[in-house]
This record gives sequence, structure tokens and C-alpha cells, in this order.
Amino acid sequence: MPKIKTHKATVKRFTKTKTNKLMRRKAGQDHFNARETGNTKRNKRRDTQAHSSDHKTLSTLMPYN
Repeated sequence: MPKIKTHKATVKRFTKTKTNKLMRRKAGQDHFNARETGNTKRNKRRDTQAHSSDHKTLSTLMPYN
């Protein structure tokens, strides 16, 4: 059986933790942040967990990571 190729764009956007949670970066933090409150800007800097319905798809795209 041949190896499965890793989807490189997915690997750049998601990271797998030690407990196999998939973490992603919050969207919308590149520009237009002057109007955001301090709390919103701070929360956008944090990583969040990917939705549980996406785990099966993402794990097939990242088989070895």
C-alpha cells in the first residue's frame, strides 16, 4: 500500500496537540483591527480548537503530523 500524501496547505493552518486536538488560528487579524476593542484583539491572538466535525477530514489530510 503506498504512502498517503500530506496536504501541505492544511499542515500550515492546523497543528495537532499531544492529546490529538486540532488547533487553528482565529480569522480576521491581519488588518482593520483599530476599531476592535482590546479584548477582541487579545482574543484573536489565541489559537482555538477546530470543530469536532472537521477532525476526520483533517486527519486524512494530515496523516503523519
